[in-house]
Amino acid sequence: MRIHVGCEMTYDFAHDTPVVAMLNVHASRFSDLEKPDYLLTVPAVPLEGYRDTFGNWCNRFVAPTGRFTLRTDTIVRDHGNWDMTDTAARQEAVQSLPAETLLYLLGSRYCETDRLSQTAWDLFGTTEPGWARVQAICDYVHDRIGFGYEHSRSTRTALDAFEERRGVCRDYAHLAIAFCRCLNIPARYCTGYISDIGLPPPHSPGDFAAWMEVYLGGRWHTFDPRNNSPRIGRILIAYGRDAADVPLTLTFGPNTLVNFTVTTQEAQPIAT
Repeated sequence: MRIHVGCEMTYDFAHDTPVVAMLNVHASRFSDLEKPDYLLTVPAVPLEGYRDTFGNWCNRFVAPTGRFTLRTDTIVRDHGNWDMTDTAARQEAVQSLPAETLLYLLGSRYCETDRLSQTAWDLFGTTEPGWARVQAICDYVHDRIGFGYEHSRSTRTALDAFEERRGVCRDYAHLAIAFCRCLNIPARYCTGYISDIGLPPPHSPGDFAAWMEVYLGGRWHTFDPRNNSPRIGRILIAYGRDAADVPLTLTFGPNTLVNFTVTTQEAQPIAT
C-alpha cells in the first residue's frame, strides 16, 4: 500500500524568529519512503538538521518577518495491516527492564505520576499485569475523556484531563501514559500521522495525532487511547516523554498560525 502524507503550515511572524521544526517521518520508516520528505519553506531559508536526545530528526532555522510557510510531502510504502496486537505480552519487573526504558517510568511535564499514583493503583491494581492492564487503562481513558478540538489547551496535564474529563488526542495519551508509569510500565508519547484507511465515512479532517508506545514482553507496542481501536497506516514522526519533547514547531517569538493542513490518504498503486 502507498500512503500520501504531508503537511503545510503558514505563519505570520512579527519579526525574524528562530524556529525548530519536527515534521519529518521518523528514521524507523526511512526505508519506506518513495522520496525524501524534505522540509521546504516559502520563502526559502537555510536549514540546519540535527537529531534530538530521543533520536528524532529536527530542523532549525530563522523564519523571516511576515508570512512564512512550512511544507512536507512524500509517499510511504506501508504493509496495509491494522495495528498489531499481542494479548500475551507480559509486563516485566522493573529490575529486568532495559536501562534505556527506565526514563519512561518517570514523571514528566504533562504526566504527573506523583499525583496520579494512588488513583492508578486504585483503578487498575487488580487487573492482570501486561497487555490486559494497558488495555484496561486505554478503555478507561477513552470512556472518561470527551473529545473536542474546542477543548484543546496547551497547558492541560494528565491530572487536568482526568479532572476535567475533556481534551484532544494528546490529553488521552498523557493520561494513559501517566497511569502506565504509575504501574511500573514504561510508556512514551508518540506523534505522527493516522489515516482513516479501511474505516467507513465520514472521515475526519486531516490532522496530526498522538498515541503511546508501551514496553511489554521485550519490545514497544502501540496503544491509542483516543481511538481505542487498530488503524491502518500509522506513521510515526517522533517520540519522547510527553508532548513537551516533540512539538511540531517550537517558535522563539510571537507569531500567528494562519493555515494548517495535514494529508494522510491512500495513494494510487504505481501503474505496471
